[in-house]
Amino acid sequence: MKKHIFKITILSVVLGLFTLTSCLNDLDTLPNDDDIALADEVFNDPSAYKQVLAKLYAGLAISGQEGPAGAPDISGIDEGFSQYLRQYWLAQEVTTDEAVIGWADGSLPDYHEQDWNSGNEFIRALYNRIFYQIKACNTFLSQTTPDLLNGRGVEGSLLTEVNTYRAEARFLRALSYYHAIDFFGNVPFNDENDPVGYWSPEQMSRADLFSYVESELLDIESSLTAPMANEYARVDQAGAWALLTKLYLNAEVYTGETKYTEAITYANKVINAGYSLEPNYENLFLADNHTASGVIFPIAFDGLHTQSYGGTTFLIHAAIGGSMAPADFGVNSGWGGNRTTSALVNLFNYTFNSTAANNAIGAASNWGIVGDLTDWGGQPDMTLYQTGTANVYQAYYQLPNAELKFRPDNAWGSDFGGPDGNIVVTAGLYKITVNTADKTYTLQPLADARAMFYTDGQNLEIADIPTFTEGYAISKFKNVDRDGNAGSDASGNFTDTDFPLFRLADVYLMYAEAVLRGGSGGDEATAMGYVNELRTRANSPVQVSSIDLDLILDERARELYWEGHRRTDLIRYGKFSDGNYTWPWKGGVSDGASTSSHLDLFPIPSTDMNANPNLQQNTGY
Repeated sequence: MKKHIFKITILSVVLGLFTLTSCLNDLDTLPNDDDIALADEVFNDPSAYKQVLAKLYAGLAISGQEGPAGAPDISGIDEGFSQYLRQYWLAQEVTTDEAVIGWADGSLPDYHEQDWNSGNEFIRALYNRIFYQIKACNTFLSQTTPDLLNGRGVEGSLLTEVNTYRAEARFLRALSYYHAIDFFGNVPFNDENDPVGYWSPEQMSRADLFSYVESELLDIESSLTAPMANEYARVDQAGAWALLTKLYLNAEVYTGETKYTEAITYANKVINAGYSLEPNYENLFLADNHTASGVIFPIAFDGLHTQSYGGTTFLIHAAIGGSMAPADFGVNSGWGGNRTTSALVNLFNYTFNSTAANNAIGAASNWGIVGDLTDWGGQPDMTLYQTGTANVYQAYYQLPNAELKFRPDNAWGSDFGGPDGNIVVTAGLYKITVNTADKTYTLQPLADARAMFYTDGQNLEIADIPTFTEGYAISKFKNVDRDGNAGSDASGNFTDTDFPLFRLADVYLMYAEAVLRGGSGGDEATAMGYVNELRTRANSPVQVSSIDLDLILDERARELYWEGHRRTDLIRYGKFSDGNYTWPWKGGVSDGASTSSHLDLFPIPSTDMNANPNLQQNTGY
């Protein structure tokens, strides 16, 4: 079923390469097996370079040297929790309005309550995983310098390949440093030129680290392969452009300086690279999503070769509970953990005022809809529009729970509706069609295809976070392909579904936001077209005739929920902490409460603060 990027089954061979002996003592991982080769042995074999590169990519997908458990990369936390994407996802989603998790493991509840401190073991695991990945990339780069390659006789086509590998390793390091900028701000810095062995890195400011990541991505741009020309799940130029777009969009948060023009420049590079939207939104999150269009850079998973209890294995299993059938998701069980809050669900109840422009049909008619939307009196509450067919009128409306009837003008004798004269509807978005000649009508319920909520037996509002049936479940990620076949792991434990870290829809919305924030090189009409393209793909009839920043934030949630963007988005909009925007159980209060602005950065873990005298803690911790 899966398209494998390259072999990653030689992890024990390269474990010794990534021994961490910096100030991060709890990260120490030492070779302890006769089958483990040290760096000088591995890199004297030119055929091993690509296998070592595979380990760097695998660092985003697996949690240790054996998989799924038994030889963890980092210590101090259960190996299942320690995987990179799992920790990244928890920090980006459970801290926001998009997710709650019902488990009370250690200090995990602190995430949604926003009351963490520097002793939180999940923040420490996130930090350690980021810096483990950076150290792994540094080691690869220190062992593939031009002088060393020349001394080993690496030349010709192999030298060209290795230089491409080096550019990819620098991208992966830049990606992790970007995560460090976003989560922690001012962090210890080290690269391939720093000494091997125990030492205490100097702390780099958030703004300086921003400049470093920017310069790295710009420098490797020409060394990466052209967009869509690399092996699947290996980065290419478009991946670097997407990361630059994201870096620039958040520059004001990270440095105090706006770079929206630069964000537009690099968004345009991605958009013009030849990508297209996947026609079916659901296909982006299935076991065969390596065949979906519009994915720029994924984290690849394989049920047989990248087994861990993180990644999409976690995302799929942990989102199943209550009356949900695990087999429908291609797995053997549900872990009963993750759901969403009503704040996300309510974003799909579009605020929609029906006008001729929004309806994209003809002029207003005097046929309208009346009902207990107001007081049953006066002129028609909502107007229908001519369709071009005689006597047939239409409109799109977001309706509450209501009773309705139709009539022309204000003449009661011509009204009609259900069997007793009234039409009973439940809240939702409807396409309404009326034939005034024969007095027939249809009310077609409409739903945004991106609203993948499992509601059977689930309560919309959350009275008790540990209870899985409190809060709607999310059915977005599945370990089945487009034909409904389960993934490659026959046991149903581990998944084939890749995680789309960067995709075209995200770039569309970053372009639109950068335009609205004043960047040059784009225009609002194009931005609005991108939003409507996403809505058309989602089968939403609600097209926009104008856009603003709040609309873009809401559209990002509708399009990208549970894909690891929400915390960063809310911080950029000033809505993560402090302020007036709350959601269920924010601040540990059922209705939500404002929290302190210092939470926009995570603390540097106390373990690293104690180990490295060069570090200064983030404000507020």
